[in-house]
Amino acid sequence: MKREPPLSDREIEAAYSRNIDAVYRVCFSFMKNRADAEDLAQEAFLKLIDRRMRFDTPEHEKAWLIVTAANLCKNALRHWWRKNEDLDSLSHVPQSYDEETGEVLRAVLALPKDYKVLVYLYYYEGYSTPEIARFTGAPQATVRSRLHRARKLLKNILGGDEDEPQRTEKSL
Repeated sequence: MKREPPLSDREIEAAYSRNIDAVYRVCFSFMKNRADAEDLAQEAFLKLIDRRMRFDTPEHEKAWLIVTAANLCKNALRHWWRKNEDLDSLSHVPQSYDEETGEVLRAVLALPKDYKVLVYLYYYEGYSTPEIARFTGAPQATVRSRLHRARKLLKNILGGDEDEPQRTEKSL
């Protein structure tokens, strides 16, 4: 990634088209409501524009946006006004998902913050643990151990017999 002149309108539009679905899903997994997820997804793209960043590959661009969106969500959730909000009233899952997908999504949403993004990047986006480590700045061993713990938690939540969830299509 390089800091260069501002992105053209065409480049911004292309980056948005390529990545908005993934960025929105990450934001929704944290915020659990559409309005906040939309706001924070927009903010992630504004950071891309403001920082005049260009990436070597579309995958690096996508990963940077996902990690940026996750960090923005974590910051929003730490804000003082969030502490006074009744989060149970925001824990709905859109009804457009089938029952099995909704159950898995609810289980992923129930994971601790440190695990959600890793599970999303690994299982839904298909990134390897070395790639995730590079994107997040965490050691590879930390990424692997958090994924292992997340799988155990998901197994307990879902009551499954499988040792490891299978990678799925981008079905979040």
